[in-house]
Amino acid sequence: MASQLIRSGSKAARALLSASRNSPLLSEGKGVAVAALANAGRKLSTAASFYEKSGGNNTSQSKWFSAALAIPAAGYMLMDKEAHAAEMERTFIAIKPDGVQRGLIAEIISRFERKGYKLVAIKLVVPSKEFAQKHYHDLKERPFFSGLCDFLSSGPVLAMVWEGEGVIKYGRKLIGATNPQASEPGTIRGDLAVVVGRNIIHGSDGPETAKDEIALWFKPDELVSYTSNAEKWIYGVN
Repeated sequence: MASQLIRSGSKAARALLSASRNSPLLSEGKGVAVAALANAGRKLSTAASFYEKSGGNNTSQSKWFSAALAIPAAGYMLMDKEAHAAEMERTFIAIKPDGVQRGLIAEIISRFERKGYKLVAIKLVVPSKEFAQKHYHDLKERPFFSGLCDFLSSGPVLAMVWEGEGVIKYGRKLIGATNPQASEPGTIRGDLAVVVGRNIIHGSDGPETAKDEIALWFKPDELVSYTSNAEKWIYGVN
């Protein structure tokens, strides 16, 4: 009986991990995993109850029963952590020369930190105009392209990479609309900027843009991967 429980638990754990890794949609994979967990749990619970009622009291077998019952639960926890990790993303954020010169670095960083996002790369640089042209390459046909590049290369820029769930989309919400006068109060531009030409900050507008901008501004070894002590309080990962 104990060996059957072990096999059942192991099969459930494999199903959980396979669902989380191979499903095209994490949500669907999680549903498959939960179903497998529930089914295995019912079988194991029934078997354990039968064992107890039949007077089973062998210490060694009891330990095997405990191990078998723990296997699917452990698999589910691992699957949940993998799904959580898959939702994490990184975005590129830059405080432009006007934001740096106005002494707004600490204010801006604190807003991302208070939200719960994690800083994984940071450096202060003065980009060349050629570099600025690479950064704004998608705007090269616009009449303001040259002036935009002149401004970005006119002084120090604080380049950063932030990590967290939904950081690309919500990072843009923290920043506010391109035109500060159209930005909501509470956003960085809504509170700290007045005109479009001096809107103090840049943020990636999508996953592909974030990937390209991070690669442009940072070398791979400049990005730091680490676990923040605050993450379990932000995401509930214990």
